[in-house]
Amino acid sequence: MALVDRLRLRRKKTKPDEELGKDGPLTAMVIVAHPDDAEFMCGGSVAKWCAQGWTVYYVLATSGDKGTHDSALTGQELAAIREQEQRDACRVLGAKDVIFLGLPDGFLQADVEFRGEIVKVLRKYRPDVVVTWDGFRKGFNHSDHRAVGIAVRDALYPAVRDHLYYPEHAANGLEPHQVNEMLLAGSDEPDYHVDIGAHLETKLQAVLCHRSQLGERTREQIEKTWRERMQAARREPMTESFKRVSIRRSARDVQPPQKEAVPAQPPQPADQRQTVHPPR
Repeated sequence: MALVDRLRLRRKKTKPDEELGKDGPLTAMVIVAHPDDAEFMCGGSVAKWCAQGWTVYYVLATSGDKGTHDSALTGQELAAIREQEQRDACRVLGAKDVIFLGLPDGFLQADVEFRGEIVKVLRKYRPDVVVTWDGFRKGFNHSDHRAVGIAVRDALYPAVRDHLYYPEHAANGLEPHQVNEMLLAGSDEPDYHVDIGAHLETKLQAVLCHRSQLGERTREQIEKTWRERMQAARREPMTESFKRVSIRRSARDVQPPQKEAVPAQPPQPADQRQTVHPPR
């Protein structure tokens, strides 16, 4: 059987009893391109998960050093501002930590090096669930979002779980890891919806941390826009939607290694057999 056929990618039509974390808090990792991507994309979901006791990590490929119309700012100055805004937003949501990979904004490529950086953080923090962009969505999309989505998918299967991919990680104590669930944001065909109604205010507070990106928009304008979009999409209650992909190894992959058969020893002559005396 071809290797690709052994991957079980099941696109679920989820039911309430299939909700992620129904058996207890999980560890999630949100992997995006820029500061503020995650807050708009899944800030309500992160707030909900953190309130439920999940551990959530953020990984940002870039520090957003191109995202401004202010000609007085250098890229280095803007990156410092946006990193602090992202830390503030994570604090509002309850995320445990944010990791910046420091790659150049606007020039991400889904290449071997970028994939290796993602594999490294996956092996270090060992999440159960990964949230990222849908790198294959139709229509207009930021090139960095496409690159992140594709690189993350390639990292999750098969690189992060197979020890011969990036074997140098073992020298730092980073072992292969299996991620079982991936949520793709911005998908054309979402099938997993998170009710964020009780956490909309927290999401809004986190978005407002990114003052460098909001221009003259007020919190009232932002909230009004969200509600109008939800109504237009006929989504009630307030939800964030994803394409859910479940990744499972086949039975063949998870079988324990077979022990080598020990050849039968011929019976020993009586005078060569060991005698074990019971303790007195």
